[in-house]
Parts: sequence; structure tokens; C-alpha cells
Amino acid sequence: MTAEVGPTALEATSLVELAVRRLRTEILSGALAPGERLVEEQLRTRFGTSRAPLREALRLLGQQGLVEHLPRRGVRVAELSPRDIEELFSLRDVLERFALECALGGGRTPDPAGLVALADAVAAMDAAVHAGDPLARDAAHRAFHTGLVALAGHRHLFEVYEPVILKLQLYMATNMRREADHVPPESGPARHRRLYDAVASGDLAAVLAELDAHGARTYLAPELDAH
Repeated sequence: MTAEVGPTALEATSLVELAVRRLRTEILSGALAPGERLVEEQLRTRFGTSRAPLREALRLLGQQGLVEHLPRRGVRVAELSPRDIEELFSLRDVLERFALECALGGGRTPDPAGLVALADAVAAMDAAVHAGDPLARDAAHRAFHTGLVALAGHRHLFEVYEPVILKLQLYMATNMRREADHVPPESGPARHRRLYDAVASGDLAAVLAELDAHGARTYLAPELDAH
């Protein structure tokens, strides 16, 4: 027998989703800075929600790597040290390079379905930039990079890659946002389109050269130079 979902349960679910969406937007947009403390009472007042949906939203954001629950100190926006950022980006680079070598090495051709997913991600990134929707842009950006690794068809590699990109998503979003402050906003989608075109060509050397020039953390200099 399937239990019926009453209006109260549906309302609670929508409140959780609303709180997750608002907090996620504020974190990825930089309105809430890494390391900033999230005071539950202030958030409840600002969002007009009760304790239970807000705590569930914070729990989900913790699973997504965007907030940290600190024993006896509450919740804060997740923060990585400069060394952590550099190490994780370096690891991401190695994993993506290995994935592309698996996908295209030895004369192999890229998986057609995987190419469609990459093309869709680039198109979504471009559409989000033109619509002024940074949250959708960031989601498409992550989808593109997970799609690169998925091309390898290597389950264990993907399981290693997922937590890395989860931890880096805030800094990937920061890099994209700062890039748009220095160059035309379309530059972000354009460099991902160049990488897609290289992958679609099946030329592994061209793909790896484009990956080396991709500039995944070019605009994170303040964080990476911090002591």
C-alpha cells in the first residue's frame, strides 16, 4: 500500500527546496563568502521558514559540499585553504586528462551520446550567460566537466572524480564569475566550446593541448596566493 502524501508534507518539501535554492544561489554568487557563519535564527527570519525545513536544507547543502557543520560552532559556508584549492584543481586536471586518454587514446572515437551531453552542456552554459542566470551557468559548467570524465566509461574513475568536483564547485563558480568581470561573459562558454570541438574531432593531442590551456583557476589568484 502506498502512503498518501498530504499537503503538510508537500509544503515542508517545497520549503526545504526553496531554502536550498536560495542558499545555494547566495553561496555560488559570492553573496555568502567562504567561511561565513550561517546563523539559523537570522536565516529563519530572512526566509520566513521554520526550523525543521531550514535544518534539512542545511543538511542537504552539507552533502553537496557547500556548507560545513562544525561541532559546537554551528554551520558556515564551506571554505578550502589555498593549498586545498590548488591540490584539488591539480587532481581534477589529472583525472580529466586520464579520462580523455581513456576515451580517445589508441585511435578510439568519442562516444556519440557523450558528445551530445557535452554539446548540451555548452549550449546550456551559453543560454544561461545570455539570460543572466549564474546558477544555471554553474550547473551547466559542472555538467560539462562531469561529462568529460564520463566519456571514459570508467565507473571507478567517475566515483573518484565526483567528490573532487563537489568540493571544488564553489571555486569553479567563483572563477567563472570573476572571468565574466574581466572579459566578455561569453568567454566562458567559448572556451568550453573550444574544448568540446577538440574532443569531437577525436584528436587526443589537440584535446590535451586545449585542456592545458583551459584556465580552470585563472581568476582565483587571490585565494591561491593567500597565506
